[in-house]
Amino acid sequence: MTAQSIFLLFLGGLVPLMFIAYIIGKNKALKMIQCGHKTHSQATQYGWFSALYTGLPVILVMVAGVLASLFGVDAIPKPMLIVVALVVGVVALLVIQKSITKDTKARDNIESLIKGVLLFATFISVLTTFGILFSIVFEAFHFFQRESFWHFITGTQWDPDTAFLEGASRDASMAAAAKFGAVPIFAGTFYITFIAMLVAVPLGVLGAIFMSEYASSKIRNTIKPLLEILAGIPTVVYGFFAAITVAPILVNLFAKFGLSASYESALGAGIVMGIMIVPIIASLSDDVISSVPQKTKNGALALGMTKAETIKFVTLPSAMPGIIASVLLGVSRALGETMIVVMAASLRPNLTWNPLEDMTTVTVKIVEALTGDQEFNSSLTLSAFALGLILFVVTLVINIISVQTIRSFHKKYKISTL
Repeated sequence: MTAQSIFLLFLGGLVPLMFIAYIIGKNKALKMIQCGHKTHSQATQYGWFSALYTGLPVILVMVAGVLASLFGVDAIPKPMLIVVALVVGVVALLVIQKSITKDTKARDNIESLIKGVLLFATFISVLTTFGILFSIVFEAFHFFQRESFWHFITGTQWDPDTAFLEGASRDASMAAAAKFGAVPIFAGTFYITFIAMLVAVPLGVLGAIFMSEYASSKIRNTIKPLLEILAGIPTVVYGFFAAITVAPILVNLFAKFGLSASYESALGAGIVMGIMIVPIIASLSDDVISSVPQKTKNGALALGMTKAETIKFVTLPSAMPGIIASVLLGVSRALGETMIVVMAASLRPNLTWNPLEDMTTVTVKIVEALTGDQEFNSSLTLSAFALGLILFVVTLVINIISVQTIRSFHKKYKISTL
């Protein structure tokens, strides 16, 4: 029996069972109401209480069986597990129906269950974050047992050819020693991200100010959906746009000034990446700016401020925490971008200040290290986890700084409105 068949069989038993429990619970509550009893909750709430607490034991039994099978414990066959789960559900249904009285707090029990589900979802999210961190740290530790941590964070040459030969079980005795200096990779990452944010932040924030403060409802309702569509374009399409359109334009433009520009350059990748991030910053900033209370704006206008002064001294400071959050989201998107860099900025680690030259980023090197015929335990493959760990730390620091900045703006705004 396939997994799909087991899943359908499970749903085919669970959904009717919960529906029956809902009908029975609701009808029992209606009978109590018709007999003149004052119930704690509404009849539909008794139905949902009965259905949810009937289905919950069934789901828990199935989850326990799946987890047991993942750890290699296959004591109960899958069809038998479904039967056992449904039997547990029937027993739960009988117990719940007997426990339903006019004093049963069905509404409170439903809310408690929902709170438990939300808490469980939060716990899973946090647990996933720590799982990702631990897996990266564990493999990065293996890498730093092989290679120098100090050279990794301060070295200026990334040349892992020997590690590639060793990982592919080839003769590397005549090759030069592998070099894992990550400075050019991180420099390229931050450089391209900086160029992208130079494009995205002004255009995004100014566009958001126009949509929220100056544009009519008709224009705003037309522009914003277009921006959201632009945000949904696959990054590989932006890569094609950068390689085919933007790169030749930049080469021809700088050639007129006597400057030599590469067809694969940090400038081209950064510009297109910034264009890609503009809809994210503009859409989120527009929502934040629009949420500033109109009474606050009217108060500033009543004190004699012009519309531009109101936007500068009242609206933007009030919305700044949300704008910073949107910019942070854009930075995270830029740091994690791969396809645009591959197609528009090359794969070569290049430590330079010249934006017209080619360079690469951390995510590109992570993908490159995890593809090919090398063994997983090779230094080249493990370097991907080391790069990921440093990038994780960098993004964590950025998040901490952003949170502190947001809190300072919150405090300043609260003080100014007292």
